[in-house]
Amino acid sequence: MSDIQLKSEKEQVRPERGDGVLSPPGGRNKRRSRIRAVPVLVTLGTVALAALLSYAMWRAYVAAPWTRDGTVRVYVVTLAPEVAGRIVELPVADNQFVRKGDLLMVIDPTNYEIAVRQAEAAVDQANATAKSAQAQSERRRKQTTLSVSEEEQQVFASNAQSASAAYQLSLANLDQARANLKRTRILSPVDGYITNLLTQLGDYVNVGDKSISVVKANSFWVDGYFEETNLSTIREGDPATIKLMGYNQIVRGHVDSIARGINVANAQPDPSGLASVNPIFTWVRLAQRVPVRIHIDQVPDGVRLSAGMTATVQIDPQSKADK
Repeated sequence: MSDIQLKSEKEQVRPERGDGVLSPPGGRNKRRSRIRAVPVLVTLGTVALAALLSYAMWRAYVAAPWTRDGTVRVYVVTLAPEVAGRIVELPVADNQFVRKGDLLMVIDPTNYEIAVRQAEAAVDQANATAKSAQAQSERRRKQTTLSVSEEEQQVFASNAQSASAAYQLSLANLDQARANLKRTRILSPVDGYITNLLTQLGDYVNVGDKSISVVKANSFWVDGYFEETNLSTIREGDPATIKLMGYNQIVRGHVDSIARGINVANAQPDPSGLASVNPIFTWVRLAQRVPVRIHIDQVPDGVRLSAGMTATVQIDPQSKADK
């Protein structure tokens, strides 16, 4: 047997390196099949992950409409004095919490106390005059026409009525004087916070001057300005989540109402009363933003609401079964 034939037989029976056993027929082909299947599995996994991310994005942008254009709002009670005078007491400070009925400001009551005393004196005088006129009218009414003419009786009766009317007028003036005196003490009409207090002790205030503003406590809400293309999925009562720019905690609420109108520039009338229509039509049509009022249901501990805060609002539309 030649050397070449012996070498060929040895190669046929040589075991796989490191295995210690002979490789079964077709082993290499199976390993190659497994290696080729790995890219397919990776591709399928990537497609599935992309599908899940696409669904999540669809839920976030379509099924659950949201906007970053949200603003915290609140009712503010503006107090203006109903009488004029100099401020002699100002027992509150800026941003102080006050309760309904607390004293906010006192206007110098001197002139108004004098006016009350004058009105009381006028009432006494008018009352005495009215009683005297009524007594004179009664005496002449009881007399016969032989001693007092009918015309004279009518004159005294008219004088009695006029004196009675003057007495009623003096009573009304007294009530007005007392009301003005009471108005020198300005009390808080609600529970809330003093805000932007610029009035100082000793200032002179006139009737109608805005002097003190009180932010009404527990009256906060959020206006979310949603594009009109998202309004079809929003209903009153839908739960909403509010994320304030300055806090990590989530504020809970629900849709209270949707505004029924916004300002339209093309509808503004000109001096003659005709509508002013912009002649330029842009090819890009921007969706208008409509306010959606969000009632605040729960405020986490540590979150302090202030009117004007920026908020991100997301609406979670309820299913028909939930409704």
